Amino acid sequence: MTTLSGDTLPTLMVGSTHYVDIGKSTEAIVYYPSARAAHMRLPDGPTLKGELEISTDGYFVNWQDGPEGNWKIAYEPGKFTYIGPDGNPAGTISKIVPGNPEHF
Repeated sequence: MTTLSGDTLPTLMVGSTHYVDIGKSTEAIVYYPSARAAHMRLPDGPTLKGELEISTDGYFVNWQDGPEGNWKIAYEPGKFTYIGPDGNPAGTISKIVPGNPEHF
């Protein structure tokens, strides 16, 4: 897997909604309205808002009333994977939709 970096990461994130298979019956949904903000709906509960900071090799998110950590998105042909703060895969992106179809 190759970790996304440089201009690729914000191009993939900002203004898009990611649907992420995290091994539950429904997907986590993450929307990035700007390079400074993120919204996430977890399969089993809350919707979180967070402060986002994109760096050259990943991003840092601090969720209000939730955790904070450094994340990465890795790529291999046909597959994008979220890599959690612990360095382990946390979920696979099943689709990326431009805009905010979930109305966060």
